[in-house]
Amino acid sequence: MEQHENIALAGYRLEKAKNDLKDARKSFAEEMYETAANRAYYAIFHAARAVLILNGQDYKRHSGVISFFRKDYIKTGILDESLSEIIKNAFELRTESDYSDFFIISKEEIEKQIEDAAFFVAEIEKYLKDKITE
Repeated sequence: MEQHENIALAGYRLEKAKNDLKDARKSFAEEMYETAANRAYYAIFHAARAVLILNGQDYKRHSGVISFFRKDYIKTGILDESLSEIIKNAFELRTESDYSDFFIISKEEIEKQIEDAAFFVAEIEKYLKDKITE
């Protein structure tokens, strides 16, 4: 894929992340906490994929996205270390919420996850703007 195509795809994925974040907030407002957890996680997931595609990296599996995002952007100091904890926590909460039969997510847990997702997406947006305008 050409670099201009990667940049366009990064922009598309960032918009997808922003839309997922909006959906998480709407679901939270309607007290649909499991759905909100899912959408907040996907906001983070798509934002991470937006960064990875700039270097031509594309992974469909969640574990691949998380692993390479952490290895190539967190451990190298390119992005803030707090993003690593955010993506890990969001993945765990979303997995529990989606797959555990009797898991109940609290209002406070999902509120924190949405705040973290908003921070994550904002940090990725700043990074992409800086990277794309270089």
